[in-house]
Amino acid sequence: MPAPDAPWGAPVRIAPPGVANERNALAAFLDYHRATLLTKCAGLDGEQLARQSCPPSTLSLLGLLRHLSDVERSWLRRTLDGQVAPPLFHTTDQNRDDQFDHVDPDGAAEVLAAYRAEVTSSREIAARHELTETVTTRRGEVVSVRWILLHLIEEYSRHNGHADLLREAIDGVRGE
Repeated sequence: MPAPDAPWGAPVRIAPPGVANERNALAAFLDYHRATLLTKCAGLDGEQLARQSCPPSTLSLLGLLRHLSDVERSWLRRTLDGQVAPPLFHTTDQNRDDQFDHVDPDGAAEVLAAYRAEVTSSREIAARHELTETVTTRRGEVVSVRWILLHLIEEYSRHNGHADLLREAIDGVRGE
């Protein structure tokens, strides 16, 4: 049962289909990983979400939500769609991982809202582009929409492993 002040419950995770066209398979795997992250956060209050369970690392579940909000925003809004959209949580070039530092437990609901808005925007932007379209990154690399979606799946996969360990350290919950 979620804590009384928990900002959300577990989302429904839909397993990616065993057979699908490439576009649908990529979207399904990405959505599955997005839902996995939210499942790891479900039922926790702001203090638990902000807990940095593996010192000296500043990694927390709330920090992961902040980081992945900025990752979605960077790749889809800025890189693919060309929008002027500054990061939401990344504030300095001197510290690449500042989304994980100084998280505010009282701001958990706002972080969740920002995350959900970025995911919604990302889905809409990705749907408007062909997988073979290419864009140039701020580092000057040419990448396809397919590459961006695969990179997001990789990013979520890696961080969902972190989320597994963080959640278990918070309250012993294990599993998918």
